[in-house]
Amino acid sequence: MRAAYYDRNGLAADVLTVGEIDTPRPQAGEVRIKLATSGVNPSDVKARGGSRKPISPFVIPHSDGAGVIDLVGMGVPPGRIGERVWVWNGQWKRPFGTAAEYIVVPQALAVPLPDKISFEAGACLGIPAMTAIHAVHLAHAGHGATVLISGGAGAVSHYAIQFAKERRATVITTVSSAAKAKLARDAGADHVIDYKTENVGERVMAITGNRGADALIELDLVANAKLIPSVLRPKGTVVVYGTGGIEATIPAQFCLINNIRLQFMLVYEIGQDERDRAINGIMRLLKDDRLINNVALTLPLKDVVAAHEAVEQGKVAGNVVITLP
Repeated sequence: MRAAYYDRNGLAADVLTVGEIDTPRPQAGEVRIKLATSGVNPSDVKARGGSRKPISPFVIPHSDGAGVIDLVGMGVPPGRIGERVWVWNGQWKRPFGTAAEYIVVPQALAVPLPDKISFEAGACLGIPAMTAIHAVHLAHAGHGATVLISGGAGAVSHYAIQFAKERRATVITTVSSAAKAKLARDAGADHVIDYKTENVGERVMAITGNRGADALIELDLVANAKLIPSVLRPKGTVVVYGTGGIEATIPAQFCLINNIRLQFMLVYEIGQDERDRAINGIMRLLKDDRLINNVALTLPLKDVVAAHEAVEQGKVAGNVVITLP
């Protein structure tokens, strides 16, 4: 089969190769998926760059993807053959991810994909959508609550806006351009703040009547921790799904005096009950055709380097997806 892979960490252009490798076969409890698409996420490019060391002898990157089950292992119902599915945790703690024509995973990691949902959209659900819906749950973003979502045009935040609105929360979000502001509004954001031209804290306080937001869903704690005192109410919650660096300086005294709750989350490691709730929530909106899947860039497998560079350099607002041959 054709696959992209690397055997050492480094720049995408230096370490990523596209070539022929053996096609895997499923073991007991596993399914093999003929992949149509593979999602490229920031965690994938960070892993390739060195945040996780390669698993010998090489790594096929990417945890997200979508395609059709073509073979099943012992103990898996044969009726799953031919099923359209989306994949999560494809390359978490295993060497071979979705940047290939085929992937073998435990059957629970292959979730049915409705016929009306494209494979490109399906490749966005594993990390971006599941992170977003779990973050919204942890933020208690429901009716009567006001939640501030950082970077509303980003892959995770764009979904988070939709899930928070589905729960009837008031959503404030930040962006850096008019084009990104439109993406955030189209997703349902009630208030959009351009952090390059506006004072985020002043705008949040004006919107909330000087009360502050009930929760903040944060993609980069290193860059944005300093905003917490100016945007969050006493006893508010900060849900952190990204740090942007190894260490962050937080406003500890403000957080202590105001009983602020800091909740970190890593979508790869959430519990089974949390996973089931997230999948059920995503599937409900997919089936009702109420989920906007922002596929911003689609490239063929041969252009995997360009796909990694686009994610790494923040060239696109939304999800980057690779199509498989």
